[in-house]
Amino acid sequence: MINLSSLDLNNKNLVIRVDMNVPIKDGDVHDSTRIKACLPTIEYALENNAKVLLISHLGRPIEGNFEEEFSLKPVAIELSKIINMDVELIDTLESNKIFKSSSNIQVLENIRFFEGEKENSQELGYKLGSLGDIYVFDAFGTAHREQASTHAAIMNAPIACSGLLLEKEENFLSQALKKYERPYVAIIGGAKVSTKLELIKHINEVADHIIVGGGIANTFIKSSGLNVGNSLTEESMLEIAKSILDKGKIILPNRVLTSKTFEGEDTKETSIGNIGKDEMILDLYLEQETKTLINNAKTILWNGPMGVFENSLFENGTKELSKEIAKSNAFSLAGGGETLSAINKYIKSDDVSYCSTGGGAFLEFMEGKVLPSIKALNSKKIGS
Repeated sequence: MINLSSLDLNNKNLVIRVDMNVPIKDGDVHDSTRIKACLPTIEYALENNAKVLLISHLGRPIEGNFEEEFSLKPVAIELSKIINMDVELIDTLESNKIFKSSSNIQVLENIRFFEGEKENSQELGYKLGSLGDIYVFDAFGTAHREQASTHAAIMNAPIACSGLLLEKEENFLSQALKKYERPYVAIIGGAKVSTKLELIKHINEVADHIIVGGGIANTFIKSSGLNVGNSLTEESMLEIAKSILDKGKIILPNRVLTSKTFEGEDTKETSIGNIGKDEMILDLYLEQETKTLINNAKTILWNGPMGVFENSLFENGTKELSKEIAKSNAFSLAGGGETLSAINKYIKSDDVSYCSTGGGAFLEFMEGKVLPSIKALNSKKIGS
């Protein structure tokens, strides 16, 4: 694909698709992490004498309607504060202010207010792709969606390229898929095997060991023939889980923390072979053997918590895991909202080699799929 750094940006108008889908609370940005992730590309464009129009979605408004709670106005205000420059909000694609005002940074209103975004409308894609001289795609978190701003706009733009964040994401994620060193340890947690089945199957062909946690671990434990009481499991996944388990790479916990309720009634530490019918597995303990695997690893992939870590009663497994990864000298890659929340809670993002900004996009990339936006970018040549 064409990279932003390979193009002459002097006096060019750049339309940049970013992912600034941030939490808004009482009209203010509650967490600016995703906005800050966009800064390298924005600053690079400005340093090279280009003007910028940013495109992003926010939440799930009814398409074709303006809804105040999903307006990007708070995002534009927050970006202005962070970058210490005027940021102008543009309401419509027909605005005569686009690239013609004194502001070098503009933000288009929520792209999901525009009819045709979700359906990958060619008409909307053509409008977006034709707004500027270059269409820059830098929203890795949306790269798995074939929509007007993530696909049709790329295909219809005279020049389309990757932004610095997308380039960085692809380089780091590819390292964990294609350029890894062994031993390779994957940690996959979360609620359901079904949502991560393709990831587990693909990584099972790559990694040396897979440590499972959360409801995913419960399903694997049950598939091994053990009782898991009232624990969250997926009955429809038991046969598939058993076939994966039989390949010998899945690491199950030996000891877990159970409770009869999420409030911690009758909480106890026990072995996975001693769980009562009215008990739930809500956290697990990292064995010394597991810690040693992490310590000796050269590559670590982490997606998902070990237990219900949002509750301090059941956070120990995820907390211990975070700290073990932080101590490791391996190349470590983390992705997914809950994973990043755990990192922010227990360690620092700098303790991990790379934290991906993608959720669904991260999973699909690590499943070995070619994401629609990346496929579209790969098809473009300068001037096509």
